[in-house]
Amino acid sequence: MKTASNLSCNLLRLSLFPLILVGLLMQGCSVQRFAVNRLGDALAGGGDTFSSDDDPELIKAAAPFSLKLMETLLAESPRHEKLLLATASGFMQYGYAFVQQEADKAADVDFAESERLNRRARHLYLRARNYALRGLEVRHRGIVNKLRQDPVEALRVARKSDVPLLYWTAASWGAAISVSKDDPDLIADQPIVEALIDRALELDAEFGSGAIHAFLISYEMARQGAEGLAEDRSREHFLQAVAMSQGQLAGPYVTFAETVGVQQQNVDEFTTLLEKALAVEVDARPEWRLENIIMQRRARWLLSKTDELFLLTE
Repeated sequence: MKTASNLSCNLLRLSLFPLILVGLLMQGCSVQRFAVNRLGDALAGGGDTFSSDDDPELIKAAAPFSLKLMETLLAESPRHEKLLLATASGFMQYGYAFVQQEADKAADVDFAESERLNRRARHLYLRARNYALRGLEVRHRGIVNKLRQDPVEALRVARKSDVPLLYWTAASWGAAISVSKDDPDLIADQPIVEALIDRALELDAEFGSGAIHAFLISYEMARQGAEGLAEDRSREHFLQAVAMSQGQLAGPYVTFAETVGVQQQNVDEFTTLLEKALAVEVDARPEWRLENIIMQRRARWLLSKTDELFLLTE
């Protein structure tokens, strides 16, 4: 779950929705559209209500209502760029934090349940991707079809202001691919994901306090045809992500440990990085509190599986 965009929900604002809805039913279409757009702006602007919370279970229960509310507003205002972005990032983050994590943990004890959760995570990721693609289409008409034909050429029109949509499109699409080993059509979309994230990096490498670099930590280990060692490329992105977040995000440590550390069977680095993730002070950056708590939970879970992940010798 990256910090480039929050789940974009403010409970105080949401509490006003029923009153606003009643008002809309009594007014004309133009006033209704204006009110919907204003509420959409408020939701998309969001705040720290969710991202600064210290209770993941509370957010897990509250987020679906907020996401459905955003979908309801998009049905009335389908070209609302900020709301499309917020909805995309919201579904992506919910899918990873509260579905994918459960799927991974269930794999050891209930394979059927793990598969069910993976299918649900994929559905949420694709839902996020589709909203992000709609946002790109609003900005650049025809780009979605062009992405299927020549993604690198299609993305030449993208500008720095498009980076949030490029990032969340790549993140959600890539996440869907990662849990779709049995779907060759979806796996075949990997070059599009690569083009999206590479263009985002080219336009704004510092986006989201290193969010693009954090994405590329794991992606470089699967990239085909690139120069140099995958581990070296991944490590460079890891160092950039840590520097840009000033070491106050647990995510980069966890991602590098889980991908490179395990693949290279470097148990010492694996353990050291996860301990650094656990040492991150979750209250130092309130806007990253929820993400850090969730990633620290994953760090503890990974540490508990050390004997399974590494071929340890006496």
